[in-house]
Amino acid sequence: MQYRTLGRTGIQVSPYALGAMMFGAIGNPDHDDSIRIIHKALDAGVNLIDTADVYSRGESEEIVGKAIKGRRDDLVIATKFGLPLGEDPNRRGGSRRWITTAVEDSLRRLGTDYIDLYQMHRPDPATDIGETLSALTDLVRAGKIRAFGTSTLPASDIVETQWLAQLRGLEPLSTEQPTYSILNRGIEREVLPVAQRHGMGVLVWSPLAQGMLTGRVRKGQQTDLRRARMLTHLSDERRIDIVEQLIPLAEQAGVKLTHLAIAFAITHPAVTSAIVGPRTMAHLDDYLAGAALALSDDLLDQIDQIVSPGTDVGRLDMAYVPPALADTALRRRTPGHRAAAPELAA
Repeated sequence: MQYRTLGRTGIQVSPYALGAMMFGAIGNPDHDDSIRIIHKALDAGVNLIDTADVYSRGESEEIVGKAIKGRRDDLVIATKFGLPLGEDPNRRGGSRRWITTAVEDSLRRLGTDYIDLYQMHRPDPATDIGETLSALTDLVRAGKIRAFGTSTLPASDIVETQWLAQLRGLEPLSTEQPTYSILNRGIEREVLPVAQRHGMGVLVWSPLAQGMLTGRVRKGQQTDLRRARMLTHLSDERRIDIVEQLIPLAEQAGVKLTHLAIAFAITHPAVTSAIVGPRTMAHLDDYLAGAALALSDDLLDQIDQIVSPGTDVGRLDMAYVPPALADTALRRRTPGHRAAAPELAA
């Protein structure tokens, strides 16, 4: 693989990142099989693994920890914190109290003494960003993490955070992890240009739009995708109509839709890596088979004609919704009513 520099960190990473969300109870509960999948990805040249403490309540990190034994120094390990772990309101978010606990738990599960990239899983409106930056900076200086970043942070918040880091002499954000696919191109409008201006690496998740771009969701047909009944975006007619236009485009180009979709995600100059999350060995084999695909300008132009740059077709169920959109009280001036402080979105 042709490796890319992760922002200004100097760390070299593969354009495919191995997403570990499906390793564990919510995906593949067989630890040995999951480890075989991880090893095959590493043998193919993938050197970046992305997981999170919340994935199967830590089980994913434990599986990754088993898989990287003896190979740790050759790999870039990224994990995330911030989403709720249980009912305790202090076991979540971006407070110093939780970060200092969460990082130790992740280090233990991963079986390592440092994390290459530590990411805040979702924005935490209830915590001052300076508090979060200060705690993460201390972890960098203590050698427990090498760099840190965010996931689904709006462009304006990225700018504010970077400005605050400079003002207070703290470490800046090194990366951002947004969702990005042919169906969800909204980050092209502001997030990606802002990340480029600030020299940030970008790891994009769900390049297959949570299954929509596998070609297994068709108009007027039953889908065999797991979780199909739980995810409303899989029945969004607008998104299905776009898929119906992309399928013949891929066929005409002589490529699989999955390969077209992932290649599209890593073509943007601001994108460092696309996270692919296999549940089975067959999934991984499919992803790796398209690793060398490069899309022509003509093919990219045709994709632009189907989905305009900078636009989203519908919304992923897992996408972050800012408090101003999630809470109607923040958008309405009601006499005698004071809006409550926004809570961390899960």
